[in-house]
Amino acid sequence: MLLSVADVLAMPVVRAGRPVVVGGGALDRPVRWVHVSDIPDVAELLVGGELILTTGQALTRGDAATVDYLTSLAAAGVAGVVVELGSFVPELGPVVARTADALGLPVIALHRVTRFVEITEAVHRVIVADQYAELEFARTVHETFTELSVRRAALAEIVKTAAGMLDASVVLEDLSRRVLASTARHTTASAILENWETTSRLLPDGWDVVAVGPHHQRWGRLILRSDRVPTPRARMVLERAAQTLTLHRMIEKDRFGLHRQAQTGLIDDMVNGRVLDERDAQARAAALGLARRARYVPLAIDVAALAESDPVARQRRSAGVLEAVTHALGLTRATALSGAEHGDRVGLILAVARTADLEANLRTVCTAMLAEVRRVDGVRRAVIGAGAESDSLLDTARELAHAAHIAEVALSLDSSTSRPFYRSADVRLRGLLSLIRDEPGVQGFAETELSALLRYDIRHAGDLAGTLRQFLDLAGNKTELARRLNISRPTLYDRLARIERILDVDLDDGESRTSLHTALLIRDLTAHADQL
Repeated sequence: MLLSVADVLAMPVVRAGRPVVVGGGALDRPVRWVHVSDIPDVAELLVGGELILTTGQALTRGDAATVDYLTSLAAAGVAGVVVELGSFVPELGPVVARTADALGLPVIALHRVTRFVEITEAVHRVIVADQYAELEFARTVHETFTELSVRRAALAEIVKTAAGMLDASVVLEDLSRRVLASTARHTTASAILENWETTSRLLPDGWDVVAVGPHHQRWGRLILRSDRVPTPRARMVLERAAQTLTLHRMIEKDRFGLHRQAQTGLIDDMVNGRVLDERDAQARAAALGLARRARYVPLAIDVAALAESDPVARQRRSAGVLEAVTHALGLTRATALSGAEHGDRVGLILAVARTADLEANLRTVCTAMLAEVRRVDGVRRAVIGAGAESDSLLDTARELAHAAHIAEVALSLDSSTSRPFYRSADVRLRGLLSLIRDEPGVQGFAETELSALLRYDIRHAGDLAGTLRQFLDLAGNKTELARRLNISRPTLYDRLARIERILDVDLDDGESRTSLHTALLIRDLTAHADQL
């Protein structure tokens, strides 16, 4: 950034000359260079932005010549004039102040003799250092984004890198104003993305908005959200980031890929704890098309497919499964975040209106998804596992692992009992027995059964898990349980009903009791092993 006249006057070497502003007053003018000259027609040698240092000889030829001199300097675009008072000009007359004010040209008088060479050295040292810093920054920008291009970095990383370089929030959107990636700085993602489509459409085209994509086929915009004064650095970073994003898209060669990557990236961020604020998560999800003010259901689709040795064919089948899921969501007018997991599995967070019939909506959407997935070449069977619904998007994302566990177990069950989706109540001990040889499967079973209740206890500082344990230990004897807990039977019934709602189970069902008791035993064994 260039120095201003005020910056130069604040330098110790200039302050030593006791500078006084005689006229003009506009001290925010940028100083491109410092030029020392006493000749009257120096304006012919200037290109603009210079700060003139003079002993004032050109101001000793009368008022008319003085006016002409200052007028020519103003026309040349100089930043200002510094006059050293001394043997040539003991003081500056009123005509200088009047002319400077009329022209808006800063004129400064130095009341002590000052070595001009020291001023020029000090100013030029700063200017050259700034120019070197700009060159170094440009080199860093080039090397950073080149490296990102070479290793085919994800959209989110490219946007995050640009935001880090500018220390400001950056958003990447597609032509439908859906946010593909964003990084918030000095604010929250929810504040940036709230009502994003409206905000985006009202943004004027300017230095802080850069088109992304080849000139003949734009597919998005990279937007800097900052109240700071625009700088060449900001434009440089945005344009270089846009070029990197364009190369990324050309390499992917998938017109649906960016939106899917954005959804997969958000799910991954929530599952791995990189997004911790519920409002931020919902704002990012809404920007990707997920309905707001809804209940969220974690779903996992698992398929049994023909063995395929060709990795390209396997990748094509996985893409086909994801495409089938997307098509089914469109047919049923449902909104969801979806992402491909390992193998042919697809994880989803489905949004269901709070006023809608949850089970009916799930049956409709899951039936459509299974019908479309089964049409994919090589798919022999498909099942869907459903976790516990929640009003929290973050909690639902964490339940995806449990939905995947249910789907994995359901896929191992007898295919003659197919259904639109499976809940944990549908697999229970049969699923556990099918996976008992795998210790992580045993632990996953326990978490699927109890996580919702354990999380409820943590959040509400309760002990419903303890109540459930004693209920199962007493084989469902409610009278004895009420006596042990020293509570009334209506209070006990309310607790048990709450447990049933949270876990979506019927505690009068024998298999439910067996599964929950088994899960509690697994939890006890795990805790005991950790203490050893």
